[in-house]
Amino acid sequence: MARSRTTRTRRPARGGAPRVPRARVGAPAVRHRLLLCMIMVAVLTLSGRLIWVQGLDASARAQEAVEQRTVTRTIPALRGDILDRNGTALASSVQRYDLWVDQRQVDEYLKNSTSADVKGVEAAARDLAPVFGWTVEETEEALTGDKGFKYLVKNVEPKVRDAALALKIPGVGSDAVADRIYPAGSVGGNVLGFVGGEGTALAGVELSFDEELSGADGSTTYERGAAGQIIPTGKQETTAAVDGQDVVLTLDRDLQWKSQQVIAAAVEQWGAEGGSAITYNARTGEVLALAEYPTYDPNDFANTDPEDLGNRSISNVFEPGSTGKLFTVAAALEEGTVSVDDQFEIPYEMYFDGHRIKDSHVHPDQQLTLAGVLKNSSNVGTVQISEELDPEVRYDYLRAFGIGQPTGIELPGESAGVLHPAEDWNGRTRYTTSFGQGYSVNALQIVAAIGTFANDGVRVQPTLIAGVQEADGTISPLGEPEQTRVISSETAATMLQLMDNDVDDETSGAAVTGYAVAGKTGTAQTADGQYTASFIGFAPADDPEIVTGVFIFGLDTFISGGRAAAPAFSELTTYTLQNQGIAPTGVPGRELENEWGQE
Repeated sequence: MARSRTTRTRRPARGGAPRVPRARVGAPAVRHRLLLCMIMVAVLTLSGRLIWVQGLDASARAQEAVEQRTVTRTIPALRGDILDRNGTALASSVQRYDLWVDQRQVDEYLKNSTSADVKGVEAAARDLAPVFGWTVEETEEALTGDKGFKYLVKNVEPKVRDAALALKIPGVGSDAVADRIYPAGSVGGNVLGFVGGEGTALAGVELSFDEELSGADGSTTYERGAAGQIIPTGKQETTAAVDGQDVVLTLDRDLQWKSQQVIAAAVEQWGAEGGSAITYNARTGEVLALAEYPTYDPNDFANTDPEDLGNRSISNVFEPGSTGKLFTVAAALEEGTVSVDDQFEIPYEMYFDGHRIKDSHVHPDQQLTLAGVLKNSSNVGTVQISEELDPEVRYDYLRAFGIGQPTGIELPGESAGVLHPAEDWNGRTRYTTSFGQGYSVNALQIVAAIGTFANDGVRVQPTLIAGVQEADGTISPLGEPEQTRVISSETAATMLQLMDNDVDDETSGAAVTGYAVAGKTGTAQTADGQYTASFIGFAPADDPEIVTGVFIFGLDTFISGGRAAAPAFSELTTYTLQNQGIAPTGVPGRELENEWGQE
């Protein structure tokens, strides 16, 4: 059996007190050495770091600090103006400002407060609210928060910005921006185009000449303190903005305005879907007016029907109708297959290779001269004339007149129209192309083509741009319009007389008091069953220069160009001749009617 262990109690020494165990004594010297070592390590570490930061890595740290307090802001370039031919601004850029706030700093506002009982954000709101036209509550809400950057209001006039900054509210600042305005409103809207909210060109001349108009933004770089203030001794660099160039148009603002009024009234009168009115200088190619209805105000393009934002005068195509007969007659005269003395037997309808061609109105058989065929706008007579020409020859002349190809006008979205090659003129198309059907044109294209007769047989490429305006006020052209000799001077003179004969200077709806007028009506049916009516002409016929075209689109019933478009032509041409200072004709050239008219 195991023996249990017992605890012995030491007996006290004889004659003395009991013994107490002794505590072990520590080593303070060791602890002191350990603590000293730890302190030395810390000192060495901090010293090394200090040496690194202040010595070896000082430049990097300093650069990092500079970068943290450096700010770069854009200095926007002002977009160049768009001017009419007389220097009147149709599009312009003005200086505006975006105001912003660092909400974390506004609470320091006190010194300039006009309210003694408040300070900080509440005081700032009371002083700033009248400047913005806001309530105090709205302003205080905008100023309150912990955002380092927040826009307060954008695109304000300089006087608003100056009033806001004069309060010296900590954290409130501004950035310069540019605002695009169109002083004439809707005048020329479809030509000028517009720019988006960020200054991006989106349509019209604004888009076509964006490179010239936009200029180059500058920038300013500076160091700022904790309160957002510029540090005077800090880094400051500024690259000045280069404003855009001014672009000068060939348009006349007053004539453009009148054209828009005239075409709008004509469209409304006849219940049509739209219309175009064009004034073109046949000698120089300058487009003096390019109007259409409906149009829009570039100042408010966002609230415009997207269908109205383009330019129908160059984008929409249609069959020219009877105006196309002029090209057939001109080609026949130039090729010598017909003369002004020729006479034609004209029935109401006639079959060509089995295809029935008829005139627009029933009539008994007629005997007409060449002038009579045009004056009566006979489809049958025109086909008779065209049959003396090969289709390839007629096609080449149509191309020379600019049909089936873009005019090159300096606007986006132009349609070239449709002119199929002669080998594709199968069946009825062979005959309809002689009187303006079977191919399509845009309004400006046909005006420039008819202008060939007013310019000695030379077609001049239409242009909207006179050039860019230099700093000294001079205008630098961007190129010369292309010129194409289409017919001889003799043929052009004959065509001018034929067109003069087509308009009675006393009774015609296209007549212009005091001027001899040459022109041609056109009416054609569209694929959807509607009609386009037009009148294109020029005055004075004895010395032509200005060509005017009026087009009424989307008529629900047949209305001749002489009825729907000619009166608008007369009104617009009368204004144009006065606007351009063109002297009246001495004696109208009506004597041609007896020689070449209907017998």
